[in-house]
Amino acid sequence: MPLNADADIKALLEETRTIALVGASDRPDRPSYGVMRTLQAHGYRVIPVNPQIPGEHIHGEYVFGDLEQIGEPIDMVDIFRRSEAAGEAVDAAIAAGAKSVWMQLGVVNPAAAARAEAAGLKVVMDRCPAMDIPRLGVAPIADDNG
Repeated sequence: MPLNADADIKALLEETRTIALVGASDRPDRPSYGVMRTLQAHGYRVIPVNPQIPGEHIHGEYVFGDLEQIGEPIDMVDIFRRSEAAGEAVDAAIAAGAKSVWMQLGVVNPAAAARAEAAGLKVVMDRCPAMDIPRLGVAPIADDNG
């Protein structure tokens, strides 16, 4: 079952440091653009993933074409894709060794969620971390290196 309890979602957000944002957009009118900025402002490292604009930069971060190109540990994969396309992103998150997947508001794919959970990933579905962070009182993420 995807995480639904506020305490579980807050704990996930508090243990997360690096987020790969699948479906990141360089267009300011797109929700993913604002969510990425909000997550960065809260202290997360957010790595944008978009096969349409690899090699570009969004909010100072290099855009990767897919998750497997990132080459560093990923705590969470935040999915801005249609529900029917979310399964592909979930499978890539499993293959990349992510610890969790977060399907954005309106993104619901129970089969993909079940695959992620079977692979040991935590799953959040049909929610937005940029909305849950202030609602749950998640403290800004501190730099672990200093």
